[in-house]
Amino acid sequence: MQDVFDKYLAQLSENLSILPDKDEESPHNTLKALWLAVSGSPVSVLKAESCELPELSDDDIVELEDLIEKRLNNVPLAHLTGRQLFMGMEMLAGPEALIPRKETEILGRAAIELLLEISDSVDSPRVVDVCTGAGNIALAMADADKSARVFAADLSEDAVGLARKNADFLGLSSQVEFFCGDLLTPLDNAGLYEKVHLLTCNPPYISTAKVSDMPEEISEHEPSMAFDGGAFGVNLIRTLIADAERFLCKNGYLLFEVGLGQGNLIRKQVEKAGAYKNIKTLNDDAGNPRVVMAQKT
Repeated sequence: MQDVFDKYLAQLSENLSILPDKDEESPHNTLKALWLAVSGSPVSVLKAESCELPELSDDDIVELEDLIEKRLNNVPLAHLTGRQLFMGMEMLAGPEALIPRKETEILGRAAIELLLEISDSVDSPRVVDVCTGAGNIALAMADADKSARVFAADLSEDAVGLARKNADFLGLSSQVEFFCGDLLTPLDNAGLYEKVHLLTCNPPYISTAKVSDMPEEISEHEPSMAFDGGAFGVNLIRTLIADAERFLCKNGYLLFEVGLGQGNLIRKQVEKAGAYKNIKTLNDDAGNPRVVMAQKT
């Protein structure tokens, strides 16, 4: 099988294009992930690195060739394997929702740190995650604090369906309740007004004009409602800032991701809202503000 592996590795090494925000992928671990997928043992690309490869049948090799061709034609690897690693969790992935990104782990880590602090003084803290997508942030928080009650929502029924599958897949379905609707609207009747300790969101923040300039791997294969943030890329964020006040308890936290170049502008908008204190931004490794954090007064 080594000669077969070497043959396809050479093909991927010569032709594979990898997006800057998916630097965890390489020709070698891409091939391993696809190999494991056709063998019936799908794993994320990072987990594939440490896996032994089984022998493939002739039919498996035909299927592997098909997956390699699709990958070289910009179908996302996570769609082909059905798996993506996020915050150490092996999750289901597919075209129903945006593939969880490494950059969103900045939001995830900050949210978990706050949640654990809150849990020191609150029994069963109430957490809300909107624009939940595949459910990655909501489920990461539920996994980190088994006492938390997590409510998650997304406008897309397909995304909510995938998030529920992920909750089952991770054994967290009894802890997280999912809703379908626009931002916080589906939670209006959940009895959560002024009772939420932590509210998180990874909203769409790419301006509509820039969507057509995005790589085909994203624009042609991932749901546009997950990244198209309107004319200026901040429409939904403005609504979030205004609506979150109704749900957050006193000293409750609002935490959300922003696009490159938006951090300082959005932080000022949170300040102007007049309902928040301790407003700050969290940076990525390159020093770019990528998360805005605020506490309700």
